[in-house]
Amino acid sequence: MTEIELKPKCVFDCFAKVNAVPRPSKKEEQMISFLMDFGKSLGLETDCDQVGNVIIRKPATPGMENRKILILQSHMDMVCEKNKDVEFDFNKDAIQTYVDGEWLKAKGTTLGADDGIGVAMQMALLESTDIVHGPLECVFTRDEETGLTGAFGMGNDFMKGRMMVNLDSEDEGQIFVSCAGGCRTFVEMPYQLEALPQDFFTFSLCIKGLTGGHSGDDIVKMRANANKLLARFLYLSQKKYDLRLVDIQAGGLHNAIPREASCVCAIPIKDKEQIRVDWNLFAADVEEEYSVTEKNMEFLLSSEDAASEAVDKSTSTKLITALQAVDNGVFAMCQDIDLVETSSNLASIHMRPETKVIEVNSSQRSSIYSARVNMANTFAAVFELAGAKVDIGEGYPGWKMNPKSEILRVAVDQYRKLMNKEPLVLGIHAGLECGLFSEKYPGMDMISVGPTMRGVHSPDEKLLIPTVQIVWDWLLSILKNIPEEK
Repeated sequence: MTEIELKPKCVFDCFAKVNAVPRPSKKEEQMISFLMDFGKSLGLETDCDQVGNVIIRKPATPGMENRKILILQSHMDMVCEKNKDVEFDFNKDAIQTYVDGEWLKAKGTTLGADDGIGVAMQMALLESTDIVHGPLECVFTRDEETGLTGAFGMGNDFMKGRMMVNLDSEDEGQIFVSCAGGCRTFVEMPYQLEALPQDFFTFSLCIKGLTGGHSGDDIVKMRANANKLLARFLYLSQKKYDLRLVDIQAGGLHNAIPREASCVCAIPIKDKEQIRVDWNLFAADVEEEYSVTEKNMEFLLSSEDAASEAVDKSTSTKLITALQAVDNGVFAMCQDIDLVETSSNLASIHMRPETKVIEVNSSQRSSIYSARVNMANTFAAVFELAGAKVDIGEGYPGWKMNPKSEILRVAVDQYRKLMNKEPLVLGIHAGLECGLFSEKYPGMDMISVGPTMRGVHSPDEKLLIPTVQIVWDWLLSILKNIPEEK
């Protein structure tokens, strides 16, 4: 197969530069410096606010000075996930990409196209000399992936424009005009260690190879949550055996559907063979349940060196019961359109020996504020009954569609002319910074677009190369047709 060409070259050249700069969420200092130097090297007005958001302003090309200011916005950070067998340091290593057919992928890590490809498009526009456009503000926010803190911390006078194209969507041909709000729920369950009785068998359980994905955009796709699967088996086992929990390390980022979960347990040695049988039967049942969406699940049980201590029985029983009971996945669909309204994601479970606390992290989303509050409270109530400390984060707002949007009209018209078909105008069950911008800048006219990506927030992340050219051509057409200031 002939390797597909990376077009447009100006965008993919910029993407390569972006991927050479480490940019984990909350550790974007190198990326901030890179963007500041980039803007200043072009002789453009470049600024950074108190929280680290960067803005680069470019004057209009001749004849376009009377057009409205258009803001192009992306986030500079990326989700840092890698396969366990990959040696990689996200704080210093450059992302290694390769072409696989029509897809651009990374070698064992997240690709960083979310949202590095948006950053690259902005950079290509800023350094161009032959693209027609009105006044531009290119805004790069920090820490979108782990709390939207860049958008939260932005002042209401950082941006001058009132028309925005957010470049953080993942399906070419789709225009997003609304998004869900969300929050995170943190659980801390203190525990004590107690001695294990003699003649106990210590073993590890691991579930891996799941598809995972974005906990908002992909939650409707009926993918398995590794944490919930592990909790299911532990709940069944503690009903049947004198089960002791030695360790649990499951899941990862709050906005990712967990792909892997593992724990170490102990049971009386007389039940050693039966637990293996139970595990195999459980694996077969789950594989049948998820035969469509999970093709590569692995269920591993391994003997471990005998443990001498385990989590106190009372705490482990309450924890496992709570993990079994909490909602996960889609909770409600919208009543007026075919879109998820409310959901919850059991993101991670981690035992912290240094503090003697088991931490559970989850996220709740809804396009209706009261429903989001209810979903978070439902999750919290289960763990409060189990005696845990629960903290519900402040959260972020949703974004409502503007039925009189000028930028939407322009985008739809230009896509129709370019592709000879209609784009889809949609809402998304995920958080976008547009929700915060709508609060800080009332009346901001916004859409969100982007090329096609799959597997975001996981090492399976990939970018459909031909769609980058489509979105680029579309963006250039939008730039030419921004309305005049009245």
